[in-house]
Amino acid sequence: MAKALRRTVGVVVLGVAVWYLAGVVSGPSLASAARALLADPLGLAFAILLYGAAFALRSWAWTWVLRGLSPGQSWAAIHVSLLGNHVLPFRLGEALRVTSVLRRTGLAPAEVIGSAVGARSADLLAVLLLALVAAPALVSSAVGWWVWPVAGALAVSAVVGFAVASQGLRAVGVFGCAALAWVLEAAVVYEVARLAGANLTAADAVAVTAVTIAAQTVAVTPGGFGSYEAAATAAMVALAVPSGTAFAIALLTHAVKTAYSLVVGGVALFAPSPGYFGRLRLPRRLPPRPVPRAVPCYAPVVAFIPVFNEEATIGEVIRRLPTSVAGRPLVALVVDDGSTDASAVRARQAGARVLPQPRNLGLGAAVRRGLAEAARLGPAAAVYLDADLEYFPEDLDTLAAPILDGSADYVVGSRFAGTIERMLPHRRFGNRVLTAWMRLLTRRRDLTDGQSGYRAFSPAALEAAEVIHDYNYAQVLTLDLLAKGFVYREVPIRYAFRQSGRSFITLGKYLRKVIPAVHRELNT
Repeated sequence: MAKALRRTVGVVVLGVAVWYLAGVVSGPSLASAARALLADPLGLAFAILLYGAAFALRSWAWTWVLRGLSPGQSWAAIHVSLLGNHVLPFRLGEALRVTSVLRRTGLAPAEVIGSAVGARSADLLAVLLLALVAAPALVSSAVGWWVWPVAGALAVSAVVGFAVASQGLRAVGVFGCAALAWVLEAAVVYEVARLAGANLTAADAVAVTAVTIAAQTVAVTPGGFGSYEAAATAAMVALAVPSGTAFAIALLTHAVKTAYSLVVGGVALFAPSPGYFGRLRLPRRLPPRPVPRAVPCYAPVVAFIPVFNEEATIGEVIRRLPTSVAGRPLVALVVDDGSTDASAVRARQAGARVLPQPRNLGLGAAVRRGLAEAARLGPAAAVYLDADLEYFPEDLDTLAAPILDGSADYVVGSRFAGTIERMLPHRRFGNRVLTAWMRLLTRRRDLTDGQSGYRAFSPAALEAAEVIHDYNYAQVLTLDLLAKGFVYREVPIRYAFRQSGRSFITLGKYLRKVIPAVHRELNT
């Protein structure tokens, strides 16, 4: 019922606006004003600069009443809200001012909401009072007697909002900034009117802006399209501007403001970091390297191998592992992820310790278990490799070496820096694309293989590593360890395509599982 009522109101308001505008549109006036606007790019740029300064001032004022809000995030929230109001109906963008801060900071919801309501109410009250001062007759004829109850309601709303934010004493400063911001914002309509040949004073421009904004409180279309032009045109006609010229000024002013909101609001969705949708990359500055753990001379090197129905290869993988690495004994662990074949039996026969999962939980869960079990053995290094013989067990020494000499905490065997005997073309392409994505996420140009199934860990990295989803581990594990400051390194390895069995990976499912997990990892 409510939805139908809103739709009906929207259609009626838009219909009235269109009916009014149909009587004032003048093609020649519009074309003339547009040519004049394009002929003076410096004047237009200066007006846009003042328009942007108005929002910068509002952003600065908000930081006064919301402790802990940075100027950058205040600026972003206000511009995301502005963008939302230009692309969403019913001024739904107003809510984005709050959600932007809540999603991008750790500030308390009550203070964020209270300060936002207070600042926005002070903003609207300021423009209303400016209009009454600049052009009382225009406001009286365009708005009527209800301007006073609206002003009273805005004043109460501002007081309550600032009280919730515990910043009542700073409300006067915010109100002053809001008034100045509206004067700056009126520069756009003033400049467009000047170029169109209309004789609007600065006070008139402020009044037109105020009346137009007041009309937007009932805007039902994105950006108030239609109602904005109708209100601004009516205001200028009341100031003796010819109707055709008034409409041209209103339409071009709205176009300039909309362009600003789309461009700058689009930037504000992503900058400053974290963006509205969370972090999309690792931060530029990462924490310092955790202190390496001292290990006794007798500490082993642990190889852990998740397995799911790989009876044809798991025994050979274990037998081909070296018995010792740099003088340290090698311990082989196999995490049986619910295999229904003889994988566990083959692994035990080859000399590995088998750690059964209760059922097939997924590769990510198996790697998580392997990391934990390896850490319990107090190793000097731990190495993970796949069970399908695509990776050469003999290369384990190469993976472990940078860990054992202390030069790295997390080592990835790169197939693309080494030798690839065979890789199907579509898998090569997929690996290249996903690796490029990982380079973007990690800001590392030296990352050449983001999906390798051969990795080594220092004792500290082994204990700190977290795998946040059960399906896979490749991207989230790298992001996790790099975000914690561990030193990353790649070494070249050999790779041969599997000769038996089949990969569990299908492109559609892989992307559906991995992309959300990566986003969650970046924002944990």
